Amino acid sequence: MEQPAPAADARLRYGDQVNQFVDFFLPAPAGPCPLAINIHGGFWRVRFDLTHAGHLCAALAAAGFACANIEYRRAGEPGGGWPGTLVDVRRAIAFAREHAREFRGDPGRTLLLGHSAGGHLALCMAAENIGVSRVVVFGAVADPARAWKLGLGDGAAAEFFGGGPGEFPERYTMRPPLCPTVLIHGTADEVVPAGLSRDYTGARVVEFPGADHFDAVDPESPFFAETLRILAGA
Repeated sequence: MEQPAPAADARLRYGDQVNQFVDFFLPAPAGPCPLAINIHGGFWRVRFDLTHAGHLCAALAAAGFACANIEYRRAGEPGGGWPGTLVDVRRAIAFAREHAREFRGDPGRTLLLGHSAGGHLALCMAAENIGVSRVVVFGAVADPARAWKLGLGDGAAAEFFGGGPGEFPERYTMRPPLCPTVLIHGTADEVVPAGLSRDYTGARVVEFPGADHFDAVDPESPFFAETLRILAGA
């Protein structure tokens, strides 16, 4: 994914803060098509934005999904971190579903995606009744307490949650999903170890042997065809 990310077809704001917006990608078919809402990763930090996820969203649109790439406040900016980030994600998902039909999407068939720390946020949403049909995450920080213990992202978990699990156990607790959920993880992931997904309960776990942290969401990766097959419901 060395080429610049494809531009979205439209950008709409769901709030008045600079990072409260959604990029929409029109599907190739006339629609209505399933709506895929993507939560990008980056260890919850403000310096990592949604731009890199444009490759994934454009590929999903070409594959027949109306795609919404959501941006949200993150650790390191006013209102970001716990709980503001989750507030934004919740609002952005509702906003994307409200506007889905404008972009040939069917809000009744909403698929929520998340990569890395975005996978953690998607799993948090999976534990709520937010109207999504299915959740699929990639290389997710599915066990934030273990991420804290391992020091992943140079202390990213403590930065996002405002401290460690001993101080805020309720913030680190992951509740079981309320909708069908799939965790995809590469066995060669050196950013977020696959064990964080293996130990997650209440969901299907699919391992991609030899895949790294980005392979499952990289349209140029040989693993991406399997990603599309899973997203299609196989």
